[in-house]
Amino acid sequence: MSQSLAPHLAAWSRLSRAMELLTLPAGAGRAYAGTADAVYQNRELIRRLAPAQVLVLAADHVYRMDYARMLEEHLQRRAQVTVGCVEVPVESARNFGVMAIDDAAWIAGFAEKPESPSAIPGRPGVALASMGIYLFETDFLLRLLREDALQSHSVRDFGRNVIPAALAATTRAYAHRLRDVHFPSRDGYWRDVGTVDAYWQTSLELCGASPPWHLDDPQWRTHSLSIEALEARSVRSDDDEGVADVRHSVLFPGVRVGPGARLDGCIALPGSHIERGCRIRNAIIDECCCLPPGTEIGIDPAADRRRYPVTANGVVLVGR
Repeated sequence: MSQSLAPHLAAWSRLSRAMELLTLPAGAGRAYAGTADAVYQNRELIRRLAPAQVLVLAADHVYRMDYARMLEEHLQRRAQVTVGCVEVPVESARNFGVMAIDDAAWIAGFAEKPESPSAIPGRPGVALASMGIYLFETDFLLRLLREDALQSHSVRDFGRNVIPAALAATTRAYAHRLRDVHFPSRDGYWRDVGTVDAYWQTSLELCGASPPWHLDDPQWRTHSLSIEALEARSVRSDDDEGVADVRHSVLFPGVRVGPGARLDGCIALPGSHIERGCRIRNAIIDECCCLPPGTEIGIDPAADRRRYPVTANGVVLVGR
């Protein structure tokens, strides 16, 4: 459903006349084999544009970052590749690519999702995880991609293949740590939303009463389609026959909540209808899904699993 991304990207393309945003499908009617293959298949465009550096960004993360700071450090260090990094607890670092660095933040080693992550020197209990953000010197990147394309065992992934190859090919690989855009002395906000549970948790975290950062920050705007975040408050229904209670939930445009319905910890995607008297907890409701009056979800876990997919953390996925 890649076409659903187009309206979001359009919000960014209107920012500046000097910016051009392109959506590049895979060639020859086939899908991209991996993140590295996605860039490799568009190498001729990169050559035609002739940038000095190429910034590669992952698409399943939520964060605020000033890329200019990363570029400045990259140029000052004369690095061939700079990896965006964030500090995470060692116990959760096994879900990420983990960097080993020296005292000057040069990368000495890299392990993709290690069973026993190594801590930052002098920081027991804290590991340095890759954000999936990479800044390459263009010639260096194209050489790595060309060599990776010749490897039959490669899964064409930056984290698993290209970055380890880069570290083997150069000693000038630098680790740039994410900092808050307003207060550079503080760590920045970053969440990986590559799983359904992480997407649900991060969405509710950002709509909370005290979110880690505000989506409506006038100094650092978030450009996208508008959403309505409703936090711990009641909403009167259109027909004025009762009150719907919506708590700690995200409602997208076009969502209708009937009288007497109660939502807690839910994400209701565009056009979904929750009719009168429904009780819904910890669920993601799909686009244009209609829940009949009196539907209960998130109340009886066994009943939920008989009707719907349920994630490892107990989030119910409600489809049409």
